[in-house]
Amino acid sequence: MMEDTFTKDTPQKGLSTKLLAGSILGLGGGLVGLFQGLQTGDKAPFLGWLWGCSFWLSIAIGMLMLIMIFRVFNSKWSPVVRRQQEHALSAFPWLALCLLPLLLVAWFGKDQAGILWSWINPASPTIEVSSIISVEADVLHQKKAGYLNLNFFTLRLIAYFAIFCGISYWLRKASFSQDKDGDPKWTHLGTKVSAIGIPAAALALTFGAFDMFMSLEYQWFSTMYGVWFFASGMRAALAVTILICVYLVANGNLKGLFKQAHQYDLACLSLTFTIFWAYVSFSQYFLIYSANIPEETFWFTIREIDPNTGLRSGWFWVSMGLIFGHFFFPFLYLLFYRNKVDVPKLVFIVCWILAFHLLDLYWNIIPGREIVPGAFVGYEARPVIGSHLLWGLFSLVGVGCLCAWAVIRSFQSGIAEIIPIRDPRIRESINHHE
Repeated sequence: MMEDTFTKDTPQKGLSTKLLAGSILGLGGGLVGLFQGLQTGDKAPFLGWLWGCSFWLSIAIGMLMLIMIFRVFNSKWSPVVRRQQEHALSAFPWLALCLLPLLLVAWFGKDQAGILWSWINPASPTIEVSSIISVEADVLHQKKAGYLNLNFFTLRLIAYFAIFCGISYWLRKASFSQDKDGDPKWTHLGTKVSAIGIPAAALALTFGAFDMFMSLEYQWFSTMYGVWFFASGMRAALAVTILICVYLVANGNLKGLFKQAHQYDLACLSLTFTIFWAYVSFSQYFLIYSANIPEETFWFTIREIDPNTGLRSGWFWVSMGLIFGHFFFPFLYLLFYRNKVDVPKLVFIVCWILAFHLLDLYWNIIPGREIVPGAFVGYEARPVIGSHLLWGLFSLVGVGCLCAWAVIRSFQSGIAEIIPIRDPRIRESINHHE
């Protein structure tokens, strides 16, 4: 009887077609940029593509980690919420496909001056103190060459997505299969996969952040960078989870199932990871500031001042925006109970968090050193506003529409109910209260 209560084609089917068209247009525009970048040696389209992909990838990774955490802790309130996140995992294979062009360029365009990861091309120019040298002559690259080489880099990227896709497959299989037969073995399987999957996914997301983002400036290093990416992804995933659940309640599919108590708990987790993100970000900055090692400090320097004039750059104001907009405001806002349980107020703050998460990724990926022989220190920092922003918006829209299409297709496929109706904790989840 419960099975007949829920519709299988939750979102409207016409939306799928529109999203697929949006993904074709967005990704098509981004690919035009990549082709142009290959011809002109301009890194901007590649940076924009990576930025657009990273936003949606971070959300998918956050969803995966949340599901596994809910499973391992046998959280009684989470099954209603968890099912919506399980549908979101269907985006992983498409995200791997979206990142494939960057890997293909790394292999077949590695001799181009505009290659995204400069360490791939030994002849690329880099900076040693204030001198311009080649990557192959840089002692820092020589020491890292065993790790930073194209063959190993490719193998690692394949391994990361194999881990994400593999864990996602088994988590979805365990949950969706239980809808059909109610066998407790699926609960045990989900817990076992999560127990193994948490450390595996943690390593994959950490080294993935090192490889895709931190190695853009291969001379720089931070052992906290992976933790920053984890915290950011969790914040974004919680925000999207809230938006999906609120939409499904308004659409009638989760009405009476997703309660104020679920909303409150998700908002509390958002507050928790807001604090954690701030702690990690501050700790990274403080440790590098205290150590005062040139190979580390330049990364923050180009995000605060113009290296050739010593004056504050546009990135300084982005940095201030992250401090006050991505931490202080959400932190103070989510302290109040009413802001957690009032739907319009919560929707506002999670959209705010997503916007600043996008800015945080922009701040981490886009700034970099462009070699300019006549410059005072041998390079100039990339500006806040440039062609990378335009190309990034193409990929942001294209990849986003593709991911949304994959998630809606999962909803419409009929492979699972709107909630896990035979999960042992489903009654407790439906009746969850504050």
